[in-house]
Order: sequence, then C-alpha cells, then structure tokens
Amino acid sequence: MFQSYSQPLEFTNLTSWLDAALRENLPEFWAVFIELALVGVVLLAAYAVLAMILIYVERKITAFFQARIGPNRVGKYGIFQTVADVLKILIKEIIQINKVDKFLFYAAPFFMIVASVLTFGAIPFGKSLQAVDFNIGVFYVTAVSSLGIIGVLLAGWSSNNKYSMIGAMRSGAQFVSYELSAGFALMTMVVLSGTMQFSEMIENQAYCWNIFNGHISSLVAFVIYLISGHAETNRGPFDLPEAESELTAGYHTEYSGLQFGFFYLAEYLNMFIIASIAATVFLGGWMPLQISGWEGFNQLMWYIPSYIWFFGKVGVLIFLSLWVRWSFPRLRIDQLLNLEWKYLLPINLVNILVMVILVLTGLTLTDLF
Repeated sequence: MFQSYSQPLEFTNLTSWLDAALRENLPEFWAVFIELALVGVVLLAAYAVLAMILIYVERKITAFFQARIGPNRVGKYGIFQTVADVLKILIKEIIQINKVDKFLFYAAPFFMIVASVLTFGAIPFGKSLQAVDFNIGVFYVTAVSSLGIIGVLLAGWSSNNKYSMIGAMRSGAQFVSYELSAGFALMTMVVLSGTMQFSEMIENQAYCWNIFNGHISSLVAFVIYLISGHAETNRGPFDLPEAESELTAGYHTEYSGLQFGFFYLAEYLNMFIIASIAATVFLGGWMPLQISGWEGFNQLMWYIPSYIWFFGKVGVLIFLSLWVRWSFPRLRIDQLLNLEWKYLLPINLVNILVMVILVLTGLTLTDLF
C-alpha cells in the first residue's frame, strides 16, 4: 500500500480530541448523541453554504460564457447576492393553491431535500471527513439518490396542473432511463476496485486513479457517468422537465416561497453530489497525486490538505457541467431517450463485460506494474 504522510492542516486531530473529550466527561449514550447531533448540524450547514456558493459560481461562469458581468451589486463582485436571494425566498409568501392534494403537495419538496441530504452524508470530503462510510457505499448513494424522483412525481401529480404533470412524467422517464447508465458506470468501477466502500476505493487509487487504471474501459465509464449524472439533475441540454418555453417551470410550477427553494436547493446540491461521486470513484477522491517511488514529490503533495484535493477535483467537474449546460441547445424528448436506450446503455453493457475481462486477466495498470 501507500505511505500516508503527516497532514498539518487536516481535521483528524480535532475530531479525535472532541471524541475523547466527550467520552471522558459524559456517559456513552450522551457522547454518541452529541456527536451525531454535531455531525447533522455540520452537514446541514455545509449543505446550505455549498448551495449558495454554487449558485453564485454558476451565475458568474454563465455571465463569462455570455460576455456579461453577472452579479455585481450586493457586496464586492456581487458575492452577497445569493445571500440576499436566500433571505428573500425565506420571507416570501407561500401561495395557497386550490384543488391540490395538500398532503402530497407539501410533502414532495421534503422528498427532494431528504434524498439529497442522505446522499450528501456519505460523501468523503477529505481524510476522516465523512459522516458515514458504508461497506456498500456505492449501492447506498445509488439507492437513496433515487428517492428524489418520488418528490418530483408527487409534485407534478398533486399540483393538479397539466404542465406540472407533463414535467413530472418527463422527469420520471428521464431519471429512470439515465439512472441505469449511471448505475452501470459505477458498477464498472466496482468491478475494477473490488469494493463498494468509498474509503477503500480511495485507498486503492493511491498511485493510479481508476480513470487510468482500467484503460479505455474506465474512460468510457467516466464519460457515460458524467452524461447520465448531468441528465439526472435535469440541467441543460437535458432540462426538458423544466422547459420554460413549453411547461412554464415544469413540475414545480405551482410552488412558491420556501417550497420552491427546496427544489432549487436540491438541484444545485445534486450537481455537487454527481461531481463528488465522480471525483471519488474515478479521480481518487481526496487522495493527493502520488507517484510510486517519488517519495519527495509524494511528501510535498501530502502537505496540500485532502479536502483541497477533493474540492479541486469536484470544482473542475462542476465547471465542465456548467460549460456543457451553457453550450448546447435543449434536446427533444425523443433525442434524449434515444441517446440513453440506443447508445449509452448498450455501450455500458459491453463496457462492463470488457472491464470484467481486464480484471480477470490481470491487464489493469496496477496488476501490470
């Protein structure tokens, strides 16, 4: 295995000290309870802060692509514009809609936000910076992230609005279709890694990231996962469920105030989650760039905190996602489904078989060297 060098800017010592202090001064139950509460608070705070940062970053990047200035009024370079928008959406009136299924209508946004938060909690942000490390981590994130589509379908059906219903049906067809390709792409990497646990996956990528370790098969899985993940987040050119020119706002047309904010928040965090999973499974996650035998270079790379490596990789993938969104026109629904069922899924099925052959014959880079 690889040698882990000292990391002076990591949070490992802080978390270990806090755990030891709580267990020394409190009964076991209350120590665990406080730790879990702190983890929940930190996750929710990080969830909200990351969403605001992503909204601001997208506005600026979009403005750059379109030769505009972007937010520039509230704060220096408009950095507090998103904060102002959050305050505005918090105090806006929630408009009461007649003839809706009230229970399902109000429950739908929570399905979206809960599915997003559950997935968010399993992401390894850095060394020892992970709320839960399941031994079936890949399966877990695939399963809980799929719950979000329930919120979309409930929102469309309960709104008693034909535009909302069409948007929800489109989103359901799109999500279910592209979830297959995303799942197969991740399973291809599970075959290569021999584990579903994110921490073990990252450890195995110490000297060779998975995107290189599996030759062309890994690269194909990486590209397919990015396309499928982008489609699952309903972002252009796959934004048919929210096509403004056809469906006003799609499945959340009837929502206002904080309820609409939940959908808006979940959309941006889903973009971050897709990029995070891609960075973890294909690009080594928080693992620094390491070269076998170059101990001085490896030592230098470890001085960069692991969470900087993680957010750097995720940032590159998010920029790529935004680049695609603002560069291509919206697809038609037949083009969108043809891309999945006629191209991506068959390629995925062949690709996972190729990966199985590579692993069984020992032709991966780590096996060769």
